[in-house]
Amino acid sequence: MFDSVGSLGSMFQASLLDADEVGVGSLGSSVRRVPLTDGAWIDLRPGWISGADALFQRLVETVPWRDEQRRMYDRVVAVPRRLAFYRAGAPLPDPALAEMKRLLDEHYAEELGEPFATAGLCLYRDHRDSVSWHGDRYGRGRHEDVMVAIVSLGTPRPLLLRPRSGGPARRYEPGHGDLLVMGGSCQRTWEHAIPKSARPLGPRVSIQFRPANVS
Repeated sequence: MFDSVGSLGSMFQASLLDADEVGVGSLGSSVRRVPLTDGAWIDLRPGWISGADALFQRLVETVPWRDEQRRMYDRVVAVPRRLAFYRAGAPLPDPALAEMKRLLDEHYAEELGEPFATAGLCLYRDHRDSVSWHGDRYGRGRHEDVMVAIVSLGTPRPLLLRPRSGGPARRYEPGHGDLLVMGGSCQRTWEHAIPKSARPLGPRVSIQFRPANVS
């Protein structure tokens, strides 16, 4: 059985290099773009959030995490992670998230042409929590180029990306305040996943900012 949310803090190993106070860094030239194929790309900004471990602890303790279920074939199973969702215009659970959104809106304003609208949060409690291969293709992501900005807090976990047309997967391990943005055709032409791990791992929080009507 999974540990309760209240005990996750004791399972988490903080970074020795992290700051005590939470802050959101600049973007601009600190963002590195990695072209993929078929018009897809990702942007990487390591260490975007200072004090990321303190923010991780705050979110674990204050976000109203919920458990969900889904139907798989002939049975209903628990979603292997805990979730929270904030609709467009809803107050975000921490001032740092509002600052992240403000800076993302500013940095990507010309390229995206609109602000990020929603914030989804996932809590991966340990190595058994995961998300299977998928693209955010519900709504506009099925037909349009969109962006999904992911901020990773807590224990680094492998985030895998693979082309839908076939080919090897790429592996990234964001954590401790790293930013990864998927853009261009990425949601249509590539898939991403957070796999289960055979070795024990501490908890992770993923924050995803999306434009309107993308999920």
